[in-house]
Amino acid sequence: MSGAGKSATLLELARRGIRVMDTDADEWNEWVQAPDGPDWVWRLDRLHALLDEVGPEPLVLAGCRSNQGALYPCLRAAVLLTAPLPVLLMRVQNRENPYGSTAEDRARIAEHVAWVEPLLRRSATLVLDTAQLSVAQVADQVEALLNGAGAGAPLG
Repeated sequence: MSGAGKSATLLELARRGIRVMDTDADEWNEWVQAPDGPDWVWRLDRLHALLDEVGPEPLVLAGCRSNQGALYPCLRAAVLLTAPLPVLLMRVQNRENPYGSTAEDRARIAEHVAWVEPLLRRSATLVLDTAQLSVAQVADQVEALLNGAGAGAPLG
């Protein structure tokens, strides 16, 4: 979810020496025509190639796309970062990233919390409420999951 703390968690994990990848960058996504209109989806070929080249070090991917389930068989775990909607909306208003600054963005975030988050919860290995945990605590739990997953296991 937007504002849940993905970027802050990635920064903390990277600071700890863990390889991270934010898949919100254009190189990992493309527009496709879906039945209900245009959809910004992962470029699965590029992500599969990235996962194929992962060495012995863990890799943490961050992002959320409608086609992410196609990548799940390649991942050891999926972590959902969440927070109550008012917390998410406050965070997106107080960050450098412009997404969340308009009423339309905030309405889309509320819509995603209502119908996307329940789908993500069902497929998540671990759900972390970032309103209750510090960035360091979230990173601790992700790192513990990585350590339990074994060397070289990508975490999405």
